[in-house]
Amino acid sequence: MKDKVLIANRGEIAIRIMEACEALGLEYVAVYTKEDEESLHVRLAKKKYRISDYRDMNDLLAVADEEKCTAIHPGYGFLSENYRFARRVVKRERPLIWIGPSWEAIRDLGNKLYMKKVAYQLGIPVIPGSIEPIYNEIEAELKAEEILELAQEEGFQEVSFLVKAVAGGGGMGIEEVKNLEEIRPVFRKLRAYAKRLFGDEGIIIEIKIPVFQHLEVQILGSKHDEYVHFGTRNCTIQSPFRQKRIELAPGFCENISYEFDPKKVEEEIIQHSLNLAKHFNYDSVGTFEWLVTPEGKYYLMEVNTRIQVENEISAKISFIKNKPVNLLKEQIKVAFGEKLGYSQRDIEFRGISLEFRLIAEDTKRGFIPLSGVITKFDYRDYPWLTIRTHVPKDKPYTIPTQFDPNLALAIIYGENFNDLMEKSKRFLNEVVIEGKTFKGEPLATNINFLKEKLSDVYKFLAV
Repeated sequence: MKDKVLIANRGEIAIRIMEACEALGLEYVAVYTKEDEESLHVRLAKKKYRISDYRDMNDLLAVADEEKCTAIHPGYGFLSENYRFARRVVKRERPLIWIGPSWEAIRDLGNKLYMKKVAYQLGIPVIPGSIEPIYNEIEAELKAEEILELAQEEGFQEVSFLVKAVAGGGGMGIEEVKNLEEIRPVFRKLRAYAKRLFGDEGIIIEIKIPVFQHLEVQILGSKHDEYVHFGTRNCTIQSPFRQKRIELAPGFCENISYEFDPKKVEEEIIQHSLNLAKHFNYDSVGTFEWLVTPEGKYYLMEVNTRIQVENEISAKISFIKNKPVNLLKEQIKVAFGEKLGYSQRDIEFRGISLEFRLIAEDTKRGFIPLSGVITKFDYRDYPWLTIRTHVPKDKPYTIPTQFDPNLALAIIYGENFNDLMEKSKRFLNEVVIEGKTFKGEPLATNINFLKEKLSDVYKFLAV
C-alpha cells in the first residue's frame, strides 16, 4: 500500500508539507475549517476535508481513517507538541506514523522542569535556579538566597529573579522580583494564582538574564541513532511578548566584534544540544534554544519538539553533498524509518539567510493582532527571495479572527552580511500589504517595525 500523509495543519506550513510530500512521491490529504476556505492551502490541495477544528483529535483521525492515511504530519502549533495526541496516533487499533519525535521525547522535553533537571545532570548549562518545584514560602526564600549566591559567583551584578508557576506558559504565571524581601509575598500570590488557574501550586525561581542573544540549534535525529545538526539561528528580534519577528542563520555573524570566541561558543552549544538529543533518543527535527550573554556565557532555555517556523533559513545555508537541504523532507524520511544517508562531514554551510514574519498587528498600540480584509498583497520576485504564504495575490483575503494574523514569511538569502542587509531593505521597501479592518480603518502591519529593527540584528538586547 502506498503511504499517504494527513496534513493536520493550515496555511503556509500545510503548503510546505504538501510540496515535500509531492517531492517524495507521497500522497497526502489536507484539512481546513470554515474560516480557512479562502486560504491558499485549501486551493492548492489536491484532496481536502473540512473539519471543525485543527485541535479536534477525533476529526483528524476520522479523516485519516476515511482516506486510509498511513501517517500524520502535525506541522507546528496546534497539536504538534501534544504528546497525548502523538501517543494516541501510534498506539491506536489502526496505528499511524507520527511525523515528529517519539511521544515520550515530546512529553519529557516538553516538561521544562524535567528537561532542565536532566540537562543539569548531564553537565549542560541551564539558567541558574531551582530544578524542583517549590511549595513552601520559607523554602522559596532559602532557594532564592542560594540562587543569588550562585549568580554572584558566576559574575552577575544586579540580580533579578523570575518567579514562575511550574504549569504556566505563554507569559502566564510569572513575575519579576528585584530583591529577596519580595520573594515571600510574590510566592504566596503566584502559588494561589497557579492553584486556581492550573491546578498545580508548584513554583520555580530563576535568575533573569538581563541582556542576551537568543540562539537556536537545529538538530536532526533518525531512528537508527544517527544525529546531525544544521547550524544555529539567531532569533533575538522579538515583540515585547517574546514572539519572534526576525530570524537569521547562522546564529553569530562574522561582521560583529564579540567579547568572546563565537565559534567556540557555537561549537559548545551544538555539542550540548546533540548530547541532550542523544540522551532522549530524539528521532526527528528539533530545536534547542539558548540564551547567550555579552560575556559569552550560555544557558539552555527549552527544546521545541517540532519543525520550526524558521526552519527554511537553516535549510538555505545548508548543503548535503553539495545539494540544497529541505528539512521537511528530511523530517518525513526519518519518520518513515529511513537512514540519513549522510553524516555531519557531508553537510556544508554557505552564505547567510534571514526571515521576516509579516503580521497584521498594530505595533504602535501594544502589538495587538488585527483582522480584516487584505485587498492588495504584492512583492517583486527575485532569485534570492522565497515567500511562504497562504494569502492569495489574485483576490481579496479575509484574515480569520480565530488564528494569529500571520500573513507571510519572507526568506532572503545573501552571500554575506552586507549583501543580506541590502536585499532585506529592498524587500521591505517594495512589499505592499494593503487592506481594511472590519471597522473600516486601514489595516496595519509590522513592516515599519521590521525596518526599524533590521539594524539591531545580531546585537545583544536588554529585556
